[in-house]
Amino acid sequence: MSVTVNSDSPANDDAPLYTLHGMWCTSCALAVEGALARVPGVAQASVHYPTATVWVNGAPAATQLAVLAPVVKRLGYRLSELEPVQDAQQRLAQESRYLTLRLIVGAVLGMWTMLASLLIYVGALPNATIELVVAWVSGAFSLPVVLYSGLPFYRAGWRTLLARRPGMDVLVSLGVFGAMAVSVGLLLRGSAEVYFDTAVMLIVLLLVGRLVETLCRQQGLKAFDALRLPEDDVVVCQGEQRDTQPVGEVSIGAVIEVPPGEQVPLDGLLETPGWLDTATLTGESVPRYLHAGQRVYAGCRYAARLNAAPLKVTVTATVGQRRVDKLCEQMRRAQAKKGELHKLADRFASWLSPVALLLAVLTLPLGLLLGLGLEDAAVRALSVLVVACPCAVGLAVPLASLAGSSQALQQGIALRDPAAFETLAKVRGIAFDKTGTLTRGQHQVVHAALRQGEDLTMFQAMLHNAVSQSEHPLASGLLDWANKAETATPPKALHKVFHNVLHLEEHPGKGQQVTFQNGEQWWLGSAAWIEQQLGAPLPDNAQHPDYAFASQVVVANSRGWLATLYCADQPVSDAKASLAELQRSGYIVALISGDRQGPVGWLGQQVGLAKTACYAQRSPEAKAALLKALPSPTLYVGDGVNDTLSLAEAGVGVAPMQASEAARNGAAAQLLWPGVSGIVRLLALAKRTRRVMVQNLVFSALYNTLALGLVTMMAVPPLAAVLAMAASSLSVTLNTARLAWAEPDEASDSPMPALSAQRSMPPTAGQSRPTA
Repeated sequence: MSVTVNSDSPANDDAPLYTLHGMWCTSCALAVEGALARVPGVAQASVHYPTATVWVNGAPAATQLAVLAPVVKRLGYRLSELEPVQDAQQRLAQESRYLTLRLIVGAVLGMWTMLASLLIYVGALPNATIELVVAWVSGAFSLPVVLYSGLPFYRAGWRTLLARRPGMDVLVSLGVFGAMAVSVGLLLRGSAEVYFDTAVMLIVLLLVGRLVETLCRQQGLKAFDALRLPEDDVVVCQGEQRDTQPVGEVSIGAVIEVPPGEQVPLDGLLETPGWLDTATLTGESVPRYLHAGQRVYAGCRYAARLNAAPLKVTVTATVGQRRVDKLCEQMRRAQAKKGELHKLADRFASWLSPVALLLAVLTLPLGLLLGLGLEDAAVRALSVLVVACPCAVGLAVPLASLAGSSQALQQGIALRDPAAFETLAKVRGIAFDKTGTLTRGQHQVVHAALRQGEDLTMFQAMLHNAVSQSEHPLASGLLDWANKAETATPPKALHKVFHNVLHLEEHPGKGQQVTFQNGEQWWLGSAAWIEQQLGAPLPDNAQHPDYAFASQVVVANSRGWLATLYCADQPVSDAKASLAELQRSGYIVALISGDRQGPVGWLGQQVGLAKTACYAQRSPEAKAALLKALPSPTLYVGDGVNDTLSLAEAGVGVAPMQASEAARNGAAAQLLWPGVSGIVRLLALAKRTRRVMVQNLVFSALYNTLALGLVTMMAVPPLAAVLAMAASSLSVTLNTARLAWAEPDEASDSPMPALSAQRSMPPTAGQSRPTA
C-alpha cells in the first residue's frame, strides 16, 4: 500500500524501515498509513502489506520509532524495528497456523449450518415446525463460527474505524452482524427463511482467501533466502592465538579463517590468496583465483582441497553491513514504495468502502419507499455490504509485485525497486555502457605480428617471464596469450627451463625494460617509446591498419623490432545474442561510451550494433543527454562512477554483476549473474508482471463497480453475493500465484543462461589451474 502526502518531497533512501505487527488485511495497511501521514513532520508514509514493512520519509525527529510507535499502538497495532527475514517467515508461518485453526472451526461447524439451511431452502422438511427447529439449529452452529472464526475481521474493522479509514473489514463485520440480526429477527417472527449460512460462508470463504494469500506472501519472502547466509561461529586470529566467536560479534579489522569448502561469512580483504567459488553471489560456475589484497564478499565459497590451509580474510563489513545484507535491505526498502498502479488501487479501495457503506444505508429506506417489505429491503442492503468488499482491489498490485520480485531474484536479478516493473514493461530505448558492461573488462590479444624467422613458442615463453610480475592492465591478457601453446611443447614448460628475468625496470605510462639471465634485453611498451629506445622508426610491418582500434604493445630487442601485439577488451559471451534479441523485440538499442571511437566501433560490430548506434568519447553529461534523446521510457546499463548520472536519468537503471559501489547504489536493479542476458529476462518478466497487475486491477475494479450497481437495482441473495465476492478475491490471488509459483523459464519469454549443472571443483595435485 502507498500513500503520498507530499509528492514533491524528495525520496530518502535512508528513511527508516519498520515492521508492523497485527495487520490483518490491506485495509489495516491503509489505516496505519493514514495515521502516520497525519504525524507532523512526516512527508511520506507507506505500508507494504505482503511483507508488513513500513517506510516513513520525513524529518529525522518525526520518523523515529519512539514517535511513531505510540501513534500505531492507539490503533491496536505494534511497530518495531525491521525484523530479519527469517523472523518474518516464522511470523507468516504462525499466521498460517492461526488461520488454519479458525478455518477448521468455521468449515466443520459451518458445514452443519449450510446443511440445515439447504434442507430448508429445498423444502425437504415435512412441516413448518420442523423447519423452524432446524433454523434454530442452524443458528446455533453458526455462533462459534461468527464469534471465534470471524473475530479477526471485527478487530481489524474496529481498528480501521479508529483510524478514520474504514475498509473491507468494516463491510465484512457489518455483513456478518447484519445477516445474524436479520436471521434472529426472522426467527422471532416465526419465519425459517434465515441467513445464518450467509454469515458463515462470508467468514469461511474470506478465511480461505486469507490463507492462500498468506501462503503467497510466504512464497514471496523465499526470494530473500538466496541472500541469506548461515550464522555459524567463525575462527578469529589474534597473532598466534585463535579464538571462536559468533559471526555477529566479529568486528571490523579482525582477521578470520575460512576452512576449505566453507562460505566466506563476512566481506573483507584477502590476507592469503586462494580459489573462490562466487556462484552464490554471482552465478559463475568456475572458481576464480584471487590474490592477497583483493576484495571478497560474504557468500563466496573457498574452493580448495580439504587438506589446504585456511583462507585468511581481514573483515571490512560486519553482519548487517555486508553486501548481501545491504542488497536484501534495499529490496525490502523498495518494496514499501509502490508505483502508479498500486497507488491507483489504493485510491480505488479507499473510496470504495465509504461508498458501499453509503449505498447500504440508502438501500434500506429506498427499498421501503419503492414498496419493498422491511425484510426484503434489509436483505438487499445486506447484499450491498457483502458484495462491496474491496479485498481483491487491495491485493491486485502488491501481490503481483512481490511475485515478480521473487521470480527476478531466482533468475539472477535483484530489484531495489519493485515498482520499476511498471516502467520496465513500457521501456522503448535501451543504452549500454561499454567497458565492464558489454565487455569483460580484461584485454586479450586479438592479433600478433612477429618478426620473420622468430620462433613463436620461444617468444611466448620469454613473454610469459617478462610480464608475469607486471601490474599493467594489459599484462593479464599478454600472459594469457603467452600461455597458449601452438606446438607440442607448451610455453609453460619452456619458460621453466629458459633463462629467467634478471632485472626489470618499469617506466610508468611508457613501458618496461627487461633483462634476461642470458644477457638479452627486451623493451615492451608504446610504439613511440620503443622508437625512442631504438633511435629509429618502426618498420612498416610493425603496424597493421586493420587493428588500429586495439591497444598496441610493441616488443623490441637489441636487433630492433621484434613483435607487435594487439589487445582488445572482449565482449561478454552473451552480448551478441542478448542485443539481437532486444532488437528483434523492437527496442531501440545504443552503445554509449567514454572510450575512443576505434574500440567502440569494433565492439559495436562484434555485438551486432550499427555504427549509428555506437557513440564514443562521451562525458558523463553527454551520456545522460544522449539517453534523454532515446525513446522514452529508457533503460540504462552501466557499471562505473561515470555512469551514475545516466543511471539516475534513465527510467530504470541496471548495474551489471561487477559494477562499482556507486553504480549499484544508483541503479534500480542489479544483475547477479555474469553477462547481460539478465536484461532480456528482466524485460520479459516485467511485461508478464505488469500484465498480471493490470489483469488483477481491471477485474477487481470491474467486479466491485458492476456488483454494487447490480445489487442496488435488483434483489441478489446474500449467499450469492458472498460467493461472488470470494470468487473475486480468490481469482486475484490465484492469478498472481501463476506468476509466483512459475518455473523461472516459464515466467520469462527468454531462456535461462547456460550455466554448468555441476560446479567446477578445485584442481587436484598435478593439474594446472586457469590463469586469474
